[in-house]
Amino acid sequence: MPLPLGSKAPDFELACETGDRIRLHDILAERAVVLFFYPKDNTPGCTAESCAFRDRYEVFSQAGAEVLGVSRDAVASHRRFVSDHRLNFHVLADPDGHVHDLFRVGHSVPFLLPARETYVIDRDGWIRHHFSSQLRATKHVDEALRVVKRLAAERAG
Repeated sequence: MPLPLGSKAPDFELACETGDRIRLHDILAERAVVLFFYPKDNTPGCTAESCAFRDRYEVFSQAGAEVLGVSRDAVASHRRFVSDHRLNFHVLADPDGHVHDLFRVGHSVPFLLPARETYVIDRDGWIRHHFSSQLRATKHVDEALRVVKRLAAERAG
């Protein structure tokens, strides 16, 4: 069961593909965040999803949002994944699953891999959208972008 819409996103800090530590609330001080959890680096669905976020990253950025990917892979795996696919956003390593647990990201059955879930968090730290689909990987991008554009319009007044 995902975190409810309208609840505060829990803060966390994880290492990204460069080894630098990224703290959610530091980014939220300046931008909304699209936080997408994916099962595993370099698998077909996860690569398609990540590349779809890459290809629309500029649109997310112009709408005032930062994109962050999270999986249970290690920093070294993320470094290769980001390099191989020229990803233009940070991918965070959650090898012990702590942040997956904070955001109630379950497992996909029957594969027992972490589920594919996306949260949109506004600049005030409120969860504004959640989307979960294991099989429609690129739909996460469309769903998140729709919400990010709506948030940008709300901020513009």
